[in-house]
Amino acid sequence: MLVMTEDEIKSQLILRFTTAQRPIGRWRLKARVLWKQFAWRSVIRGTLFFKRLFDIVISFIALILLSPVFLVFAILVKLDGGPAFLAQTRIGRHSREFKMFKFRSMVVNADQVFAELMKKNKHRKGVTFKMKDDPRITWVGGFMRKYSIDELPQFVNVLIGDMSLVGPRPCLPRELSHYTLEQRRRLEITPGVTCLWQIGGRAEIDFAGQVQLDVRYIESFSFWGDIKILFKTVPAVLFGKGAY
Repeated sequence: MLVMTEDEIKSQLILRFTTAQRPIGRWRLKARVLWKQFAWRSVIRGTLFFKRLFDIVISFIALILLSPVFLVFAILVKLDGGPAFLAQTRIGRHSREFKMFKFRSMVVNADQVFAELMKKNKHRKGVTFKMKDDPRITWVGGFMRKYSIDELPQFVNVLIGDMSLVGPRPCLPRELSHYTLEQRRRLEITPGVTCLWQIGGRAEIDFAGQVQLDVRYIESFSFWGDIKILFKTVPAVLFGKGAY
């Protein structure tokens, strides 16, 4: 890495100051700034374009290939009584609400017993709810959650643009009301199916740790970084690490 000396920095500042004294010099400096802004925006927009294109292609292929899995688990969930799929209200980019699709993994009256179970919340210092041996989870729901099968319908959300393959997990409306300004940084980009904390421990990581990893992802986002996260997600899901 090239490091400029103090004298070199001073000479550069004097040169720019001198250049700015002439109309042609000011025009050149302005043109240089505009060019750098254009180049940076082009890089960002290009990255987002390829990210969205990748999301569309992969989610479309996944929905076709996994259609037999969808059918099998839809039948198993239906046998337990109640609907096979859920459309939960979640918070997306810039606090926009959308419907996130999932296989139903809990009993039909899960919301009615939620308040009592909050006393056993494993994430006591955060706004999320995690609990081992949650009595609301059905027999097939426990299996689906361990291997993230209940999340498969979210490929539909990815296809229509509500979500991305990689990004911070979308929160519930009741969780958003407790967010601090720092935690709201998670809402700067489109939420995803997987991200850094899904491959680093999933439910074992508390909310503060999740936010920290999400902010790290936002600050270092790249298309190839997304590819690496997706590859690391596969073994995390197959071995059910940190899931409950």
